[in-house]
Amino acid sequence: MKIKAIETHTVKVNHRGDWVFVKIHAEDGSTGIGEASHGHDGRVAQMIEGLSAALVGRDVFQIEDFHRRFYQESEGRPYHTAISGIEHALWDLAGKVLDVPTHQLLGGRCREKIRLYANINRATVNRTPEGFAQNARKAVDEGFTAVKCAPFDDVSTRDISRGTLTPAIRTGVERIRRIREAIGPNIDLMVDCHSRFNPGLIVQTAKALDDLHLFWIEDPIPMTNVDALAHVSQSTSMPIATGEQLRTKSAFQRLLEKRAADYILPDVKHVGGILELKKIAAMAEAADVLVTPHNPSGPVATAASVQCMATVPNFAILEYAWGEVEWRPELVNPPEEVVAGYIELSDRPGLGLDLVMREI
Repeated sequence: MKIKAIETHTVKVNHRGDWVFVKIHAEDGSTGIGEASHGHDGRVAQMIEGLSAALVGRDVFQIEDFHRRFYQESEGRPYHTAISGIEHALWDLAGKVLDVPTHQLLGGRCREKIRLYANINRATVNRTPEGFAQNARKAVDEGFTAVKCAPFDDVSTRDISRGTLTPAIRTGVERIRRIREAIGPNIDLMVDCHSRFNPGLIVQTAKALDDLHLFWIEDPIPMTNVDALAHVSQSTSMPIATGEQLRTKSAFQRLLEKRAADYILPDVKHVGGILELKKIAAMAEAADVLVTPHNPSGPVATAASVQCMATVPNFAILEYAWGEVEWRPELVNPPEEVVAGYIELSDRPGLGLDLVMREI
């Protein structure tokens, strides 16, 4: 089965970014879809268009060879995102041609459904402690049993250089406390620091949060110093999650060798696609580390992550971009459905859905 054509579709979402979808057409009229969002949309679409000439006529099923030939570690994020979106679409197309779900092609399921956590950050326009708490409570009311916030986004380099809990940091701590009060003690709560701290200050801040029993602290410091991250991991009582900025197996290998994290966060849109995500998960399994994919994404990347993580023994939980747009389920058929904080694993062919392209 040969590739006949490749096209992209961009859907406007909100001030935080758009969703870019990839569609591959096979010579028999079959189509496969992928997602290439959040990698500088215009450049990604141009790169996919540029790759089309080299891909037309290639065998749909030669996915490993596609990755070997086209995914170069030295390339930047837009290129990696373009390759990843094409790779999703190849898996979707292969599954549809063979009439089997992608998880069957990846070795079969380990679980029937995928647990999600609600990332409320993109939907939280009111950045007061009460605004964070209200959205967290809404997500829990919708059935989510885990919530993630990013309460330190207004912490600056000046705050870090002072070496103490500045007003901006204390506001972030108060946001977390209000969320915990709103959702109660039995809901898992994650905190994303977006690399705003240095090692000493995040250890100090973590101590101020000890009584809140956080599920993890994510990206506490920049990934430029893995040894420093390992020090933070050893100096705090809470698990550390990181890795959303990493895109290659070699980069994840360095992280795992340093035992600097309890959870790794590879993103199916940037690491090269579904098969590379599974390989990275296998590396983490050997290091006794859990995988919780980074996924502030649209419904197609979510479906790709779901299909992959259903086959991964050391999967923990999947990110879900909560509350961005109310029409999100309408973009795919069948509509995306979250029930009690889970997505059921689809047995439909490929990724289990098709794009519904229409004006929103």
